[in-house]
Amino acid sequence: MAIKSFKPRTASLRHTRLVDYSELSGTAPLKSKTKGKKATGGRNNRGRQTAAYRGGGHKRRYREIDFRRDRFDGVPATVKAIEYDPNRTCFVAQIWYANGHKDYIIAPHGLKEGDVVMSGDKSEPRVGNCLPLHVIPQGLAIHCVELQPGKGGQLARGAGSQCILSGKVDDIWMAIQMPSGEIRKVHKNCRATIGQVSNLDHMNISIGKAGRNRWLGRKPKNRGTSKNPVDHPMGGGNDRTGGGRSPVDRHGNLSKGQRTRRPKNQSNKMIIRTRRGKQKAGKA
Repeated sequence: MAIKSFKPRTASLRHTRLVDYSELSGTAPLKSKTKGKKATGGRNNRGRQTAAYRGGGHKRRYREIDFRRDRFDGVPATVKAIEYDPNRTCFVAQIWYANGHKDYIIAPHGLKEGDVVMSGDKSEPRVGNCLPLHVIPQGLAIHCVELQPGKGGQLARGAGSQCILSGKVDDIWMAIQMPSGEIRKVHKNCRATIGQVSNLDHMNISIGKAGRNRWLGRKPKNRGTSKNPVDHPMGGGNDRTGGGRSPVDRHGNLSKGQRTRRPKNQSNKMIIRTRRGKQKAGKA
């Protein structure tokens, strides 16, 4: 995909840079694989706001993505369309299996209409194919990586994301390099899809104006020091002072430099090297 710019007819268009979707298929989404999505406005089931600065936005329909890809192992599927998905930063691929079943998958970079994809341990390690980690060649880029066998892809699902299969740790575990640089162990029977996630130009987008963020359901954000003391711990005062304390969020948690991961997290033992480059004790 390419980035398109606009003639500066207005101040906002002068700096607007958006992804050109002209190369995508113009087909309508599958009705059997879409459903209505209710906007929450950042509120939980009790009606209380748990995520700030959310609300409004355009109406969306959710595309049901097959993150597991384990129902039709060995059955070839043809890519009928590459579509835009309003619920995620990457594109989605509409695939039709040889047995008549239709599904959506995360579209990897380089996948085109007419390509054939498969899943299962007997599939070739080609872009778009889904295989268990122990049959994928070392050094390949992968995405939609499972954390537990059969749970479905959870890692590297955003636009341009990819993991690298570093190699074999032992008879059970494989080493995966995450997009953050962290290296962790994943079970060898977990599945992953070959390739890098599509829409690599998403990082080059320039929104251009505040209204476009409102279309995405993002409300304006303002600093904590500009609020009242009742609304933020750093609020109040007659100037732009920081309140005489370390920067915190609206709940009082440190927002700069504080590590949020629990030291006793059970999954810490799966980390071989942290994203800060530090080797874990007792790991090779």
